[in-house]
Amino acid sequence: MIRTSDRLADGREVLYYDADGSPVRHPARDTRDLPPVSTRSQLRHDALLGEWVVVAAHRQTRTFLPPADQCPLDPSRPGRPTEVPEGDYQVVVFENRFPSLATSVDRDVAPHAPGDPLAELRPGFGRCEVVLFTSDHGQHFAGLGRDRARLVIDVWAERTAELGALDGVEQVFCFENSGEEIGVTLSHPHGQIYAYPFVTPRVEKVLASVRRHRERTGGDLFAEVVEAERSGPRVVAANDSWVAFVPAAARWPYEVQLFPIRRVPDLPALDDAQRDDLATLYLDVLGRFAHRFDTPMPYIAAWNQAPVHGGADGGREDWWLHLQLFSLRRAPGKLKYLAGSESGMGAFVTDTNPEDVAEQLRAVVVP
Repeated sequence: MIRTSDRLADGREVLYYDADGSPVRHPARDTRDLPPVSTRSQLRHDALLGEWVVVAAHRQTRTFLPPADQCPLDPSRPGRPTEVPEGDYQVVVFENRFPSLATSVDRDVAPHAPGDPLAELRPGFGRCEVVLFTSDHGQHFAGLGRDRARLVIDVWAERTAELGALDGVEQVFCFENSGEEIGVTLSHPHGQIYAYPFVTPRVEKVLASVRRHRERTGGDLFAEVVEAERSGPRVVAANDSWVAFVPAAARWPYEVQLFPIRRVPDLPALDDAQRDDLATLYLDVLGRFAHRFDTPMPYIAAWNQAPVHGGADGGREDWWLHLQLFSLRRAPGKLKYLAGSESGMGAFVTDTNPEDVAEQLRAVVVP
């Protein structure tokens, strides 16, 4: 993988990633007249839930559903400069113009929210990046092909390692939102990476379950789940290094989790064989999502990686890397909305049977 670094007109970093053997890249200059990026994020602690909330009111002005011919993620062309000054690219990463978290955020914040000494405040430190999978606006991840998918995996791993090395970052989250029903505001095939200054609630909750299981039974909860699902009725697809299955207690109408068969804490820890096999299996499962109904399912793909800092207390020794892939489409033309039980109480009521979903996905014929 070849990496080339440059700066956009407002000083944000842009990184070009090309496959080995590609011509040497000499990045074009960003000719736009852009105002400096101003990030006023802060973290507010919910004392009752014990969770951090990111307050980023400056993002209200971000780009929203532009016409396809005005997409800011397409390559630049004469008379229409974009976020990518180059006229073509393979994979590109750049700092988000409207970030929720930023390394340059104002560090001078009050100790607590106005009128509530229990609501601790912190600066909205971190980093938010955009990952462009291809220069082709009409493409989607399922159609990238194995070589490009493998390049994206290498980029995720490299960015995870680099962002995790930033002082103050506690967790790195690579993800993709796909489909307008999910809330995607830019239709160009892309994902994002968040470098959080805290460990996210989901990871903390899973780690607590792993530790309780070990204290109660002496067993390894992650290893037991993977072993059980590998031979169970909910497997969708598998290869030498990975297994993809519908979880037994799936929350979403269509949900698949991808686990490496050998434990690793995060994407940088994957070896070449695991990365190759991941590219193959991930495209397989995405193809099944794309062809389950008459139109591709909207989805979220979320990488669950270990907290940055290690040791038993930090969770790296306990963690098992995995991908959550889920869609809120429950039937043709019908979506699963998070209504009172889910949104109000966090108690999911599922509209589909996990074993049936696995059987349906296994039966999909991908062209």
